[in-house]
Amino acid sequence: MKKHTRLLAAIASMMLATTLIVVAQQTAAKPGVHPISGRVFAGVMGYQGAQWLDREERDVEEAPDVAIDALDLKRGMVVADIGAGSGYMTVRLAKKVGPTGKVYGEDIQPEMIDLLQKRLVKEKITNVVPLLGLTDDPKLPAASLDLELLVDVYHEFQEPQKMLRGLRSALKPTGRLVLLEYRKEDPTVPIRLEHKMTVAEAKLEVEAEGFTLSKLDKSLPRQHILIFTKNP
Repeated sequence: MKKHTRLLAAIASMMLATTLIVVAQQTAAKPGVHPISGRVFAGVMGYQGAQWLDREERDVEEAPDVAIDALDLKRGMVVADIGAGSGYMTVRLAKKVGPTGKVYGEDIQPEMIDLLQKRLVKEKITNVVPLLGLTDDPKLPAASLDLELLVDVYHEFQEPQKMLRGLRSALKPTGRLVLLEYRKEDPTVPIRLEHKMTVAEAKLEVEAEGFTLSKLDKSLPRQHILIFTKNP
């Protein structure tokens, strides 16, 4: 009887161990989790939510003009608005770099590209190139950009490592990658937790792909401005 009980216990223990191994393997390979930081990726906001991007309150909540000024853009620069959406920040970038500059308005949703194009026509902006990217490739020309801006976008990347490699490839040697992300360190920022990032998370993930966090700007009401430079 005791022998039979021990045998059953041994079998149960083996089954539990096997289950734990399978669960661990599934967790490690689970899509939507960053392999370095363990951060769970937020879902991508669909084009149906584009109206929220253009809400009147955004000027107060995010101070976009302050953010643009912090980028130290010059006329004639070539920049990209990654995850441009309906073009809220794209048109601001276009005006800042002027007619001799160029802005790539990149998004992975064709519907967002359509909204962006309509906005450009309405506002008579002619120095923006709408660009449909992929979840793992921004489709930007190599070594061509002075700056890439990602406003509340990076945390939604489903293939962040591949995207960062594509973004790095598209930067000039002196180019900068700029992330605006809602501060996860601040519980008073009224945004869902998965749509926020800490400085530590961003630094860990982005620096692993050949960048250095060169400046942290805290001038915005709710967001970090994280400015990364491209490593040689």
